[in-house]
Amino acid sequence: MNVVIPSLVSTIFVPMINIILNKGKDKAAWQLHPWIFSGAIDKLDGKPQNGELVTVFNSENEFIAYGVYNENSRVAVRLLEWHPDRKVDEMWWRNRVQRAVALRTHLLNDQNNTARLIFAEADFLPGLIVDKYGDYLSIQVHSSGVENVKDIIIDELVKLIAPKGIYERSDLKSRGHEGLLDTNGLLYGELPPQFVEIIENGIHYQVNIIEGQKSGFYCDQRENRMLTASYAKGKRVLDCFCYSGGFTLNAFKAGAASVVSVDSSALAIDTLVKNVINNGFDANQHSAIQSDVNKFLRELGKQQEKFDLIILDPPKYAPSRSSLEKASRAYKDLNRRGLMLLESGGLLATFSCSGAMDIDTFKQVVAWAALDAGREIQFIRQFTQPEDHPIRASFPEGEYLKGLLVRVV
Repeated sequence: MNVVIPSLVSTIFVPMINIILNKGKDKAAWQLHPWIFSGAIDKLDGKPQNGELVTVFNSENEFIAYGVYNENSRVAVRLLEWHPDRKVDEMWWRNRVQRAVALRTHLLNDQNNTARLIFAEADFLPGLIVDKYGDYLSIQVHSSGVENVKDIIIDELVKLIAPKGIYERSDLKSRGHEGLLDTNGLLYGELPPQFVEIIENGIHYQVNIIEGQKSGFYCDQRENRMLTASYAKGKRVLDCFCYSGGFTLNAFKAGAASVVSVDSSALAIDTLVKNVINNGFDANQHSAIQSDVNKFLRELGKQQEKFDLIILDPPKYAPSRSSLEKASRAYKDLNRRGLMLLESGGLLATFSCSGAMDIDTFKQVVAWAALDAGREIQFIRQFTQPEDHPIRASFPEGEYLKGLLVRVV
């Protein structure tokens, strides 16, 4: 099946409506933060459509930036351009896509053919995620502004990458906040097969773009998988929330003696088993368990099992600051159970992908977990997100992935 992108005219997007901010609510915008919250707006000199380009001024009628408006969202304006003479037209969007892709080309080679090509606000394209998986692209659209120019973005990606296909996975809670319906489907070229083969760190993976979690794979852990695996030689490893086996496969490549991999998803476990076999690792050294991780850790504790290296890479427990207290308790309990299963001198690689939890808070949570577990620990390494998931200086909210390598002493 082929989807034909309609021919595009050189449309200039002209902002027709001005937005005036309340006095004292312009500081973050002047400092290039890309979000204007609805409570910061004093007045609009018209009624913009969702996704329409607007011009933002402070209370003294000084130009701040161009952005896209959405009346349904708490983030009422997503700012795009702070220079008044740079018009946000078709070429503006194409140039932003070109620049983001160009910054990732050095990451793609015969050992790695997957990367995040566009990382939303960090690449000055708020609401847009694009991941490359081998010959296919997976795209997620979070905002009405990007939804309105999606054809332009797809057309530019086709010119730059020439993928076999581009598949949309915009089944996101955030779209509801923008008044957008979920949408999944082929946008260009061939429908991805059930499993697309990719290479990361020289390891082959089967990725399910259409039904897999998020956009199909978690390439944000690429470097952390290698770093963690460097401690795995000859070790008994427990990989929790293993998904399709990123940490498991890197551990085997580094010479782990055995690996137990746990995930609640049947699809993840099935994919993991395929990945172990396809890479030629010894299946007799591997146990793949479909189970709730916390339940499984409790059972291991009852059996007094011990490991040399444990990986805890749970889903997002704190989607917002309001959920941080509850999430901290969940992280503490999870890490407590993990620490109790480690041999003396053993290592725990523990992660949080919750943007609301900073690294200092995460350290404190793990310290509390160690206290409750009766274990003395050292922090010996910190993990973060890789360069294809950059952190924009004016948008610290983009720093979401953090991790700790902990030694029990």
